[in-house]
Amino acid sequence: MNDNNSIWQTLISIILFPLLFQGPALLFVWGGEDPLWISLLKRLFLILPLLAFVAACWITIAALFTVIFRPSRAPFLVSLIITWWDLFKSFLLFWAGIFRFLFELVLVLFGLFRVLLSTLWSIVVDILFFPFKVIGTAVRGIMDASVPWIALTLTMLWCLVEALIFTFVTTPLVTDVLYVATARNISELSIQIPLFIFLFSIVLASYAMLQSLFETAQKKKVMAIIGMAFVEVFVILVEVMFLYREFVDALVPWFAQYSENFNPGPIVIILVAFGVWFGIRALTWFLFASKGTPFILSIIRAEKIKYGPSAEPRKTEYLSATSGLMNQLKKESRWMEQKGGDFLNAFLLPPLQVVAATVNFIILLFTSKHMFELPLKKLSDLQAPHTLIQAVSKEHQEKPRKRPRKGATPKGPASAGPA
Repeated sequence: MNDNNSIWQTLISIILFPLLFQGPALLFVWGGEDPLWISLLKRLFLILPLLAFVAACWITIAALFTVIFRPSRAPFLVSLIITWWDLFKSFLLFWAGIFRFLFELVLVLFGLFRVLLSTLWSIVVDILFFPFKVIGTAVRGIMDASVPWIALTLTMLWCLVEALIFTFVTTPLVTDVLYVATARNISELSIQIPLFIFLFSIVLASYAMLQSLFETAQKKKVMAIIGMAFVEVFVILVEVMFLYREFVDALVPWFAQYSENFNPGPIVIILVAFGVWFGIRALTWFLFASKGTPFILSIIRAEKIKYGPSAEPRKTEYLSATSGLMNQLKKESRWMEQKGGDFLNAFLLPPLQVVAATVNFIILLFTSKHMFELPLKKLSDLQAPHTLIQAVSKEHQEKPRKRPRKGATPKGPASAGPA
């Protein structure tokens, strides 16, 4: 009796052999007493393969009991062995898929970082170089224009500076003259504002006289040249006697500090004033006033400015880096879409390999067929559930009909004899 009990216990332990290891194996894989990083690695790499292995063992035990009742035992056993092979192969693919997922994750993060970095770089470049592009466009517009804007601007600025200097130099003289004429004290500001406007007109008219003299000389008309020269002499006398002489008088105390017995006479002061006038007019005329004065006169006379041939304006992209960024983002979006599909496959396929191998065990137990063809290469290999169910049902229903035995008479209405 005891021998029979031991035999039955041995048979039951063999049949229920998964109970011998599944509990300790699950505790080991869960790693509750291990350090956190070791327990996480165990759960990541081992818990799903162990659950699939335990399920496959139980299904295999049930499948072996059904071999006795199956008509096609040998193909079924071969399918069972192939299913085990697919299961072990799915384990290897699962572990390799984890590393592939990590690699795809690094690629996706690198792509996102590259897109973010290129976007920030484009914005920074446009912000930093925007003022320089605006200045460059303005300079090119001035250089390509037929109107000498630089000469015109410098001429106006020099007239303003010269009028301002002479305003401060002649203010005491004008104040004394007005006090003698009116016997009243007038504030300097009320004198300097109209005096500045008057002197600005005088300086600008001086350049206009020089322009007229040069235009007359180009025409080579002797009488006209003599007439303009005569007028220009009087203009020089007015400027030298009333403006530049006062300027030189203001500089005499400065010269007296560095030389003893410095007391120039009026003739010396007038000659020095004439030299200053001639030097300033010559320098400014040949530098910019000869080109700027004609356009100032045209503006004053409300004449149409005759433009020379100018180059076609060049189009400037002030935000070239940002405008090119949109095309770059479109290219990157296509790359991210492709990488997104690869990343999704790398994330889902490794565990699905193990799950599909386990499902094949269950389907094999009932239909002797596999539902999935392993290994899964992409997510599209997973068909829709209703498609899989229809495929399995169709294979289960299409069984070969039994041929009638030789000599047997088929049953049916047609085989019945006459009554």
